[in-house]
Amino acid sequence: MKPKESYNALLAKKVIDELMKRNIDGVYCETKEDALKTALEMIPKDSMISCGGSATLHEIGLQAAFKKEGYNFLDPNDVQGAEAKEEMAHQALNADYYIMSSNAIAATGELVNMDGYGNRVASLIFGPKHVIIIAGINKVEPNLEAAILRVKNYVSSMIMLRLKQDYSSFDELSAAAEGAGSQLVITGKSARKGRMKVILVGEALGF
Repeated sequence: MKPKESYNALLAKKVIDELMKRNIDGVYCETKEDALKTALEMIPKDSMISCGGSATLHEIGLQAAFKKEGYNFLDPNDVQGAEAKEEMAHQALNADYYIMSSNAIAATGELVNMDGYGNRVASLIFGPKHVIIIAGINKVEPNLEAAILRVKNYVSSMIMLRLKQDYSSFDELSAAAEGAGSQLVITGKSARKGRMKVILVGEALGF
């Protein structure tokens, strides 16, 4: 095993051990292909599934796999218009499985997520029977403070750049990023053991 692979595996074990103390299950997959296979094996095909907006899920091919394999998947990207999207977000609260990524994960076990509209963090907190969080090892920070800074600085800037690329300066981008997320949620523990599962992937995924 190469040094980088060894490092990722050891870091993942530490994070998973900390998650377990917080009633959150965790599993490590070295590659995005393994992560996709693991996620599909966790979810019965006849379950109602929905997801939050996530570059990570697209990168591992999860939404495409749900459709190809005939899963009962409510894809928010299949609807257009504010009213239809809001209705889909409400339906997601009743899903058997809600799939998302996390904007940051502290090595001490906390999940940190930021939302503009709030539907993703709402489903994380309450509603769906099961929540599966898929995240690349690049999202792990050494502690909660660093995880929050990652979300407020880097992630918020990337969200703004996804919407608009023609910022004249880094300062202009940073100012815009301050308003990118109206909701900042820190998950310190799952109220119900086994409801939340984290698939940590030994590759850089999402942002």
